[in-house]
Amino acid sequence: MTKATAEARANIALIKYWGQSDPRLNLPLTSSISMTVDKLVTRTTVEPDASLKADTLSINGVAQAGAPLARAQRHLDRLRQRAGSAAFCRVASENTFAASAGLASSASAFAALTVAGFAALGAKVSEREMTTFARLGSGSAARSIHGGFVEWRAGPTHEASYAEPLAPASHLDLHDVVVVLSEGEKKVGSSEGHGLAETSPLNAGRVARVPALLAEVREGILHRDIKKLGRAAQEDALLMHAVMMTSTPSLLYWTPGTVAGLHAVRRWREEGLMVYATIDAGPNLHLLCAGRDAPEAARRAREELAPAALLDNAPGEGARLVAAHLF
Repeated sequence: MTKATAEARANIALIKYWGQSDPRLNLPLTSSISMTVDKLVTRTTVEPDASLKADTLSINGVAQAGAPLARAQRHLDRLRQRAGSAAFCRVASENTFAASAGLASSASAFAALTVAGFAALGAKVSEREMTTFARLGSGSAARSIHGGFVEWRAGPTHEASYAEPLAPASHLDLHDVVVVLSEGEKKVGSSEGHGLAETSPLNAGRVARVPALLAEVREGILHRDIKKLGRAAQEDALLMHAVMMTSTPSLLYWTPGTVAGLHAVRRWREEGLMVYATIDAGPNLHLLCAGRDAPEAARRAREELAPAALLDNAPGEGARLVAAHLF
């Protein structure tokens, strides 16, 4: 056992993960497809320490207690069981972006914790198995183990629900211009929201539609057809939020800025700019477009939507061990 540090990147789901067939194992109702992005990064250091009486966790330099610490401890317990270790760990994590605002911070966080944790505990696991354990911490973390374009297969069991690469980051010059409309923490997190999906009368319709949308996005990626990919991704995002809005209780993540952004994106396309919108579980818009169109999409968003921040992301690499530790 030794100190280990890993970096992982968030991903933007092109076909979403919403709703679970098995909450205990984070098995999704449908498969999903994502793009790992280059600028939304989590770095995590894990050090087993025989002198510790319990795991410790700091995030961005702040010691954690309560729910965040308990969630990390549960995940470390899974890694310890697989590694055959009983050692408690000191964990530090840093993000380059705001957590809990619908920017997939839990995906990069648990991908980084899984990779660093297994390395620190001395476990040898395959990349596929790594994705299944990342999934247990946060479902979408399975996708952040890989870089580029990734498909997470729903699967009926722990071993069968894994993520695999569809195409490397260099395959398609797709950009995700994140229009940050709010950096505040969500009142209802994704973990809680997944359990509400089946209360929506629209959920079955979305689940039935997803296989066709998956095929369109997959084909769009492989054939470098951003128009096909963008149309399907935007439709699925709207379907997911329709499920959220009609769940009991209703989840309404959108703000007036979100609605204004959706109208603006439609108008920009009518004016000849090929850009599509997707939205994760939060208010922020993700503008999907070719790399050559990203500066113009960002310019229009900045001028018309007055965002708190803009983040232009290209496809990024998968989770990996790095030499620079946080402590």
